[in-house]
Amino acid sequence: MNGYLDMELLRFTTAGSVDDGKSTLIGRLLYDSKSIFEDQLEAVKTASERLGNEEINLALLTDGLRAEREQGITIDVAYRYFATPKRKFIIADTPGHIEYTRNMVTGASTADAAVILVDSRNGIIEQTKRHSYIASLLELNHVILAVNKMDLVDFSEDVFDRIKSEYTGIAEKLKLKNVHYIPISARDGDNVVNRSGNISWYKGATLLELLERLPVKEDIDKHPVRFPVQYVIRPQKDDFHDYRAYAGRLAGGSIKVGDKVTILPSLTESSVMSIHEADRSLDEAFAPQSVAIRLNDNVDVSRGDMIVKSDNLPYRNANISLLICWLNHRPLSIGAKYIIRHTTDEVFGVIKDVYFKVNINTLENITGDKTVKMNDIAHIQIKTSRPLKYDLYSQNSITGSLVIINEATFETVGAGMIVKSLEEQTFSI
Repeated sequence: MNGYLDMELLRFTTAGSVDDGKSTLIGRLLYDSKSIFEDQLEAVKTASERLGNEEINLALLTDGLRAEREQGITIDVAYRYFATPKRKFIIADTPGHIEYTRNMVTGASTADAAVILVDSRNGIIEQTKRHSYIASLLELNHVILAVNKMDLVDFSEDVFDRIKSEYTGIAEKLKLKNVHYIPISARDGDNVVNRSGNISWYKGATLLELLERLPVKEDIDKHPVRFPVQYVIRPQKDDFHDYRAYAGRLAGGSIKVGDKVTILPSLTESSVMSIHEADRSLDEAFAPQSVAIRLNDNVDVSRGDMIVKSDNLPYRNANISLLICWLNHRPLSIGAKYIIRHTTDEVFGVIKDVYFKVNINTLENITGDKTVKMNDIAHIQIKTSRPLKYDLYSQNSITGSLVIINEATFETVGAGMIVKSLEEQTFSI
């Protein structure tokens, strides 16, 4: 049992245009890897018959909303879990429609890889570029281009090579890190879990084989130490009269007993006395462990502070440059005050300016239009009531991201990635 719990977890998202077969692909992965319970399969059989399908419609395994099943599309982000003897997986099946861009950003934000589907008959289209842009924006380590419906083009190698060649140029311009190409037929299962006899010219791995061997994103324990304090532990008991520890989750790096540390924002210095994980004492903790840290000095530390190693401090600034995805039906308001939540810290912030919006179909930057509406992606500047302690998103996605909250309704209205300059996020195709 412990071996199963300790298995490595890979999170991946699927994306593609409407009817490219995202939900069918996930259904096929679950079905062929024997990850479906009998009652689930019976429910899908019944739903398939009710919709007039002659065979089991595997897409219904992920299209959980009634509106999705009726329309045959994906609206919400559907999360599914399955496991093989080699690895555990969490899949985020995200919508293809442009009006659900925020859902796709949400699903991809925690992913290690993206599987982008392309209909072999249509090739690279605007949605392909849009999904690839979001994968690049979120710094995903791996992108798998799954060329689907190969059965409808007679499993043509020429068609596959043409799509691969065109996408290679896009991947280079978007600076995608690792791109893999697989010809598949999700409906029939070719090259999804089992190798296809119809595509003998393809010598690479099946989709599942590739997912089982992909390295999970770079270990965050190799990053500089970042320990946002969530809670100050003071038992108030005679047995622990002088006990004071700081609980939180390491957002980067590894920290040892004896390490010299700095507490931000006060810049107070101390050293680590002890590290505890539940009832265990540790000599060293690694991100993303949740631990309690005791310091050798009686210093003022509270929720929202950050403990870091003294030789590698994060940025500290109240003027923050962000790429945001706007999530709310109310447009962004320049000059308005919002609540900013960053790691365990919470401050007020004012939107100072909108530098540009991104047309995520053409990947062009729109500089004249400062109206940011739901599903828009834009580069903005905010001013916070006190400096944040942060890294760039490209360096640490935890300390480099934040959410924007409406102070009146407490709705989360925006998700932001901290960037250094305009040039870093300017793409064009």
